[in-house]
Amino acid sequence: MTHFDRRTLLRTGLVAGAGVAGGALLGAPGAPAAPGLRRGGRPLLTHGVQSGDVTADSALVWTRADRPGRMLVEVSRRPDLRGARLVRGPVVDPTGDFTGRVRLRGLPAGERLHYRVRVESLDRHGLCSEPLTGSFATAPGRHQRRDVRFVWTGDIVGQGWGISPDFDGLAIFRAMRERRPDFFLCSGDTVYADGPLAESVVLPDGRTWRNLVTPEKSKVAETLAEYRGQFAYNLLDEHLRAFTAEVPQINQWDDHEVVNNWYPGEILADDRYGEKRVDVLAARARQAFHEWLPVPVGGPMYRRLSYGPLLDVFVLDMRTYKDPNDGNTYADRDRGLLGRAQREWLIRELRASRATWKVIANDLPIGVVVPDGADAQEGVAQGDPGAPAGRELEFAEVLRAAHRAGVTGLVFLTADVHYTAAHHYDPARAAVRDFSPFWEFVSGPAHAGAFGPNALDGTFGPEAVFVHAPPRANTSPAEGFQHFGEVTIDGPSRALTVHLRDRSGASLWTTTLPAPSRPA
Repeated sequence: MTHFDRRTLLRTGLVAGAGVAGGALLGAPGAPAAPGLRRGGRPLLTHGVQSGDVTADSALVWTRADRPGRMLVEVSRRPDLRGARLVRGPVVDPTGDFTGRVRLRGLPAGERLHYRVRVESLDRHGLCSEPLTGSFATAPGRHQRRDVRFVWTGDIVGQGWGISPDFDGLAIFRAMRERRPDFFLCSGDTVYADGPLAESVVLPDGRTWRNLVTPEKSKVAETLAEYRGQFAYNLLDEHLRAFTAEVPQINQWDDHEVVNNWYPGEILADDRYGEKRVDVLAARARQAFHEWLPVPVGGPMYRRLSYGPLLDVFVLDMRTYKDPNDGNTYADRDRGLLGRAQREWLIRELRASRATWKVIANDLPIGVVVPDGADAQEGVAQGDPGAPAGRELEFAEVLRAAHRAGVTGLVFLTADVHYTAAHHYDPARAAVRDFSPFWEFVSGPAHAGAFGPNALDGTFGPEAVFVHAPPRANTSPAEGFQHFGEVTIDGPSRALTVHLRDRSGASLWTTTLPAPSRPA
């Protein structure tokens, strides 16, 4: 974490006020202008640049300004942007919290491209912000069999562990950036809207963890401005901003973007909240999510992204259609986490995929028991090793359909439980036989309290081949047990290698899966 001095902070628009801790973000969500202040000069880009949902011929590019203006993006094959193509984007204004995104189209497949972003004043034509630059790699084309490398994790700034300059901020993003991935899959909990930060926390060894704190991070988020402030906060970290400028993202949401373990229709019993209706909170959180991340707007959050002949990524939404948390032992096949439309979409798209590997990004793990209090379940499993029941019915249907259709190369990637693990599922160990063996790899947290390990449910026959978990609950990032995963698919052999890595990037465990003997 760069140790900004006050002059630098004010000039870059990161902080204004009496100090960093407790200071208001300049131009932050809901932050009023000083009385009588008229902004002069050129616009300012306040929170870096990001790219996301990159395909073989398109990419989303994102930025945020400190005032209304026209977003301009130039893209080129050359790092010096010579001969760049200019794309005029939308006007950024207060309705979208001065954020904007441009969908670049007609891009060459399988290449690293460079871009430059500016915002032009609406008052003075030609008066633009200082530019910010970034790059991304487009996905390979349908017939480009080349290596693919990506990283994944989840759970960012949770359990009260915020950006601490003394402990190098969100350093895991530097380690992931050094792996030079083609893209980053964030498996949910992109922010912790329900996790206020204290200015300091005493660690078990007597050291003090000091958080950078903003007003929006000092209480649970309820208003739209407070939800926006969760994303703005994370982008104060230099490691994250450098990462997002170079690595395109695929983002999915889970619970902490809204409130812990939420489901539609829930009414909170948490005294910290004046607004108890989760549906109201979720609508505000969803708007902030779409404003502050380079994700598509409109349509469902679940989607399929293709990376040439070797990889299709199926991004699930296990929150929008979630049924209430109860004992999770029902027999009603119309209930579940996915909902009928998403479940049928997943089965249909898996059958249609011709990629060697089909990675399913499930932000809640399949066989890990994730309780919600003493009598309810948050996740898929419930601890009964017998025949599928409750939400397990959905995944039994998906796995059965894939098996009967001859779908090969299924791999599940998840986070959520705040430790890293490799789980192998086999019908020979399971209570249900009608599916093909598969792996589920767990990673995280990126920067949050570490927990686990959780119990496994035997319904689908999981075996914990590797587990790396902390010695006690809510272990801080200063004590390790922060994780990300890395997947590499070799172009010539089509083999898939997984590394489970720690905060520094060191590999804790690895395995290589040979390409399926029967191509899909």
